Amino acid sequence: MSPFTGEAAGVRPPEPVLRAQVRLETAEATQAWAGRLAQLLRGGDVLILTGELGSGKTTFTQGLGAGLQVREGIISPTFVLSRIHPTVRAAQDPRAVDLVHVDAYRLGSAGELLDLDLDATVDRSVTVVEWGRGMAEELAGWPEDPEASWLDIELVRAVGAAPGAVPAEGEGASSGIITDFSEDEDGTDEIRSAVLTAYGPRWAGVELP
Repeated sequence: MSPFTGEAAGVRPPEPVLRAQVRLETAEATQAWAGRLAQLLRGGDVLILTGELGSGKTTFTQGLGAGLQVREGIISPTFVLSRIHPTVRAAQDPRAVDLVHVDAYRLGSAGELLDLDLDATVDRSVTVVEWGRGMAEELAGWPEDPEASWLDIELVRAVGAAPGAVPAEGEGASSGIITDFSEDEDGTDEIRSAVLTAYGPRWAGVELP
């Protein structure tokens, strides 16, 4: 099942080129995986990040920022809608890109998202849009651009799952899913997974970490 939903749902959703699930046992594991994913990213990449309050979206983005080597201090952009975290790599480094972190929770349309002037930075930055399904796809160029590519990442865990269990593909934020980074009664982190769906030729054939 495609996770694609939202305003653009009236247009036939694109077919994913890649699906993957990654088990994330702790917040530290989430940051480490995001850091490895960052090594695959380049300017122009758009990541749509989904997960309920406390699911680890900011934790993920902090790991991504560390992997991209941007300036420290990544926090939720909820009250300012978007933040730019500049790279600390040398200017001559061809892999040096800024990180743009956006919270679209309070936005009602793709037009409102584009009104943030993200198109001015998207080509030279990695852009992470929380709560961006149905909106941020247009930031990546879909549906006008047949080469439009983006990653959809959802952080989830299953209620009552056996130790080590990973949610089934497509479960997402459906009923019965809790996505906070609280600890079990025995003091250990509960198992989460990142459900990743990739769209567009940019990600065709790419091996994920």
